[in-house]
Amino acid sequence: MRALDRTTCTLTWRLLRGGGRNGRLATLLSVVAAAVCTMLLLLCVAANLGFAERAAGSDWRNPVQADASEAVAVQAVGTAFADGQPVTVVDVAALPGGGEAPAPPGMPRFPEPGEVWTSPALGTLHGRDTAGTLGPEALTRPGEKVAVVGHRAGAPEVTTERGTDPRRSGDLVTPTPVADFTGERVADGFAVQYQDLAKICTVLVAMPLVLLGASSARLSVSRRDSRLATLRLLGAEPSRITGMTAVEALLTAAAGAVAGTLGYLAMLPLAAEVPVGGGSWYVADLWVGVPVLAAVLAGVVLTATASAVVGLRQVVVGPLGVVRRSRPPRMSLVRALVFVGVLVGYWQFTRSGRTEVGVIVYLFGAVFLALSVVGPWVVGMLGALVARSARRAPGLLAGRRLLDDPKSAWRGVSGLTLAAFAAGVFALFSFSGAPPWGAPDRLALAVPKGQAAAVEQEFEDRLERAGVEARIATDDDWVATGTGERDEQQVTATVADRAQLDAAREALVGVVPGQYPITGTETAWQRQQFQTDSRLAMFAVLGASFAIAATSAGVTAASTVLDRRRTYGLLHLAGTPLRVLDAARRTETALPALVLTGAALVTGFFCAAPLTFAGGEPEFDTGSIAILTGCFVLGFAGLLGASAASRPLLRSVVAESGPRPD
Repeated sequence: MRALDRTTCTLTWRLLRGGGRNGRLATLLSVVAAAVCTMLLLLCVAANLGFAERAAGSDWRNPVQADASEAVAVQAVGTAFADGQPVTVVDVAALPGGGEAPAPPGMPRFPEPGEVWTSPALGTLHGRDTAGTLGPEALTRPGEKVAVVGHRAGAPEVTTERGTDPRRSGDLVTPTPVADFTGERVADGFAVQYQDLAKICTVLVAMPLVLLGASSARLSVSRRDSRLATLRLLGAEPSRITGMTAVEALLTAAAGAVAGTLGYLAMLPLAAEVPVGGGSWYVADLWVGVPVLAAVLAGVVLTATASAVVGLRQVVVGPLGVVRRSRPPRMSLVRALVFVGVLVGYWQFTRSGRTEVGVIVYLFGAVFLALSVVGPWVVGMLGALVARSARRAPGLLAGRRLLDDPKSAWRGVSGLTLAAFAAGVFALFSFSGAPPWGAPDRLALAVPKGQAAAVEQEFEDRLERAGVEARIATDDDWVATGTGERDEQQVTATVADRAQLDAAREALVGVVPGQYPITGTETAWQRQQFQTDSRLAMFAVLGASFAIAATSAGVTAASTVLDRRRTYGLLHLAGTPLRVLDAARRTETALPALVLTGAALVTGFFCAAPLTFAGGEPEFDTGSIAILTGCFVLGFAGLLGASAASRPLLRSVVAESGPRPD
């Protein structure tokens, strides 16, 4: 293609090298923006793939029932607790006459009766000898506590039916005849909820990143457009101009993408130590793979290149207007109508409160795009209002700049605006812990009413032999199994000394086959863990969003000074003090940020309401609200800090003021 021939590449390279100190700074800012986008996008993708890998590591614990003619083993799953941490216990037994039983994942062979194989983090189980250590194939994460216990075919552990508990999804599985240990994915367990949470967090982070990447391609737009418009007036064909723009954006974006990839690789060991779902990660689970890596890099480069080429339309069509710096057309009211239409469509899809997570992800993406569409229009309207009502020079200058170039002003505050939307979404979600079923020092087992007295006596005998002082009682709660059947009662042991809780657990193991004594606070341990991780995910998303906002603000502030150096220089030569120019810059940044973040926060409330109020009125978490407020304070501080950081550049530009050929 002639547009991308050797001449085009040579001219582009010479323009990049000959851009001077300011031109090199603008190129560096573009590279930094592309690097940040690439690194964070790869980490977001890694989190999604990592949760899928974790789920795959636990599939074998959800057995698939086999026909009697094909079954070779029996498998059951329960959850015990040690030091307050869950321990997954998988009981297995080979069936006589069923053929050779295959080895469970992470084991070289099928365990013999009485053998116990444990994960590295568990070590031993109830003081029993360990026959071997489970490999990573049997685990979801490095610190997971899992034990595989071998039994005889007729042992109570693999023949007694185990009750189900809706509060303990997937951690109780009744004895099941199996042909192998492939298992299947739990359709509605907490592993699925983690994957859904990762998808929502990804879209809340990815959309600001995409906008940052697109905006980075438009850095120092005035300088580049002026040079390209001059070449166009000198006779360069539109295809040549388009090719030069594409090559420049491609080179800077590719350099940033490579730097971001190196940052992602350097961050992998640190990211693997982030405790989610009860512990750290395997580094291999967070490696996205070469195809996904190439796709993300290509996406970043193509987004930056497309944005630069689309922004070139004015140069190709009307280069004389660029050279004369003619005023761009006003923003259309259609932008506001598009925004309203997207919100109406969102409400129609989600008002039932039962929308699938996959649909919600796409809807959030649509709202993000709608905010990006309406943002410049709001800035333009705000500029017109400020320009008409200004009584001082900084306000007048800021209003005129907002009115003349609303897209540039929007790029400076878009990151903070989208972060405010994410904050508004999270603000209505309550991540407070659910009330416990029973005291944290009371162990419980569920038994048929006719056996309650005998089990009470067994409790007393075992605890006495173990030297544990406890109060034994019986009630009609259903903490242990959750069956809720009327012919069941709950036998409890309230331990006098909390330090002896684990000793009491060990003493009571085996009183009821297939059950492990647990406290009320441990009943919904998965839910409480998920709520804790959801809170951490909220903070991570907000932290990343406001970091992106600060990066975007800093890059855009420096770029704006470079783009307007001729205007600033002429204003200074006309007698405008530097402090007035700086005050106008602050107003031009802070005013749209204040208005747009407020609007985005309300939009976030609007989008979260159908998802949170469907199940009743949510409880507002005052701690989360306080943290959200702190994030906003830090976000605005970062925005103003970015403006202050570019003040030396403004001073340098003004010091070099004077009419220039470019």
